[in-house]
Amino acid sequence: MIKIGIIGVGTVGESVAQILEANRDIITARAGKEIVVKKGVVRNLSKPRNINIPLTTDADEVLDDPEIDIVVELMGGVEEPYRVVQKALQNGKAVVTANKALLAYHRYELQETAGDIPFEFEASVAGGIPIIKSLREGLSANHIESIKGIINGTANYILTKMMNEGVDFAPVLKEAQELGYAEADPTFDIGGFDAAHKLLILASIAYGIDAKPEDILIEGIEQITQDDISFAKEFGYTIKLLGIAKKVGECVELRVHPALVPQSEMIAKVDGVMNGISVIGDKVGETMYYGPGAGGNATASAVISDIIAIARGGKASPMLGFKRALESGLKLLNRDEIVSKYYLRLEVADKPGVLSAVSKVMGEQNISIETMLQKPGKDGKATLLLATHICKESAMQEAINKLQTIESVKERPVMIRMES
Repeated sequence: MIKIGIIGVGTVGESVAQILEANRDIITARAGKEIVVKKGVVRNLSKPRNINIPLTTDADEVLDDPEIDIVVELMGGVEEPYRVVQKALQNGKAVVTANKALLAYHRYELQETAGDIPFEFEASVAGGIPIIKSLREGLSANHIESIKGIINGTANYILTKMMNEGVDFAPVLKEAQELGYAEADPTFDIGGFDAAHKLLILASIAYGIDAKPEDILIEGIEQITQDDISFAKEFGYTIKLLGIAKKVGECVELRVHPALVPQSEMIAKVDGVMNGISVIGDKVGETMYYGPGAGGNATASAVISDIIAIARGGKASPMLGFKRALESGLKLLNRDEIVSKYYLRLEVADKPGVLSAVSKVMGEQNISIETMLQKPGKDGKATLLLATHICKESAMQEAINKLQTIESVKERPVMIRMES
């Protein structure tokens, strides 16, 4: 028998306990041992819960219990879970977590503490999709050339509704909150931070690179309007919030931002709250992973798969899947060195000379314009939409700064990168 303690019995924790009970026979058959929840830790004992396990408010009752074999950390947050997980490992207990924020900041320290103690975290990225095992095990013979993922269901739901139904950002966000897809404070989801945490975990497994969220380019979807949607549709694109990890020479490029994606690409077809991840290996080519990226049962399914793996006695040691540097000399690419095509939206005065002034600024930065549209506006204004050929991020940022100095440009230009 394997005894577990769940620290943080919220939506996912309840689902873990419920699934272990409901699917007890098949889980026991697959694990080779019965798995029992000995205790759960909650903040509020009086809150009603649809589970039948002993509860406490003291995490040390789980961490110090010699009978508990596996600690399942589902608290959320960073520093308190870090303390809890460190203590669990120091006490010799295996750990399973779904906490992407914890791993975004402390994955390498935890790997060092864990040593040969099982530490699994499949549920930390893309909910029910087994992307961690795929990278760490299934694709382990490959150099990973790139990872491109829709790894936040809230942002994908909002963008899908904007694309398909022609509605604006604010009402779709409100609807997502009412449906429970977005939090009351949705900043982590719509600002790209949740996706960035997940991307850093995947990049560590793929490239062995140690970066923090503050080190990488992160942009959200708050500024996207129906003008951007119209341009995307007219030229055969859709807009998605992407997490991108890519090997470029001796560097690794890491970024999270909205992107115009050709409608013909598989990842462009991932809609609603679903997640999709494309991984390109040097030998296998492109592999695609699709499924529910959040939700109690989907995330709990991944948590329990880790518990079963530990119960079987198998483990991917060490935690991130490598014992020495994967590729010598790899470092984080400076964001100024990113190369992409770009889309720009400018609010300008509707008068002669504006197009030539904009073109002059772009030419001074050696940026070639591929496509341009002008949409009439109100009060003597117009909206200028343009797409560029490939150029450097540094050149585009300098162009945006200079465009703001043109009297006819009324607001800071909105920029979206274009992926293909």
